[in-house]
Amino acid sequence: MLDQFWKHLAGAKHAALLLDYDGTLAPFRVERAEAVPYPGVRERLTGIIEDTATRLVIISGRSIDDLLPLLGLEPPPEIWGCHGWELLAANGHRPEIHLPPLARTGLAKAGLWVAEQKLCGYSETKPASIAIHWRGLSTGQIKDLRGRVLAGWQPLANEYTLEIHPFNGGLELRCPGRDKGTAVSSILASLDPATPAAFLGDDLTDEDGFKVIKSRGLGVLVGDEPRQTHAGLQITPPAALLDFLDKWRTNAPRKEDEGGEA
Repeated sequence: MLDQFWKHLAGAKHAALLLDYDGTLAPFRVERAEAVPYPGVRERLTGIIEDTATRLVIISGRSIDDLLPLLGLEPPPEIWGCHGWELLAANGHRPEIHLPPLARTGLAKAGLWVAEQKLCGYSETKPASIAIHWRGLSTGQIKDLRGRVLAGWQPLANEYTLEIHPFNGGLELRCPGRDKGTAVSSILASLDPATPAAFLGDDLTDEDGFKVIKSRGLGVLVGDEPRQTHAGLQITPPAALLDFLDKWRTNAPRKEDEGGEA
């Protein structure tokens, strides 16, 4: 499968490389502010952007403001944050986020509940969601915290039409309507159908993107542990990830040969 994809990439005029961040480009950290990319990732992404006719896009559950200093690319590439609710275009344009009033109220009440429960140290508030992180806690502590959060958030989710999503290391209360799959769909819809595209991710939240990409591109699960997935193949970070990025840079169409918009 992968050899076929490299041949397709080498014969194309343009390409699209879509990448999750945490667990894919960067290892998980108990302190989320320390989750910088694996050594060598930044250099490879920079080379792909500068040398090839690749539309490189980061699609993350993090907010864009949280992600930018960790990613460390200047100028930053196109970024979809908060599971597709936020967009920073490659030209710097950043559309406003318009949440439904009901969802906005529900998220505000969820934030108040977190404060009342003295869980702010575990929480992360984003423009379209609020998350509780438990990485680094013991199994018993995780079980207790998960139960508390579900008991507190489920009534709010029901009343304010919000959704509770598990992720690697926590739970997130999100405004529905957008996810990594809708972000991938939007990107693919703007490309020529012949453009080779790949999406790399690691988490359950990336499965929405894998479902979309598999009809016309390559989904790659990045991780050590095998699991059920809609991705077409699995690679292990960081070595196989770096190898994938190297092969992308080698096989992708050159920027100087780029002709027209994809």
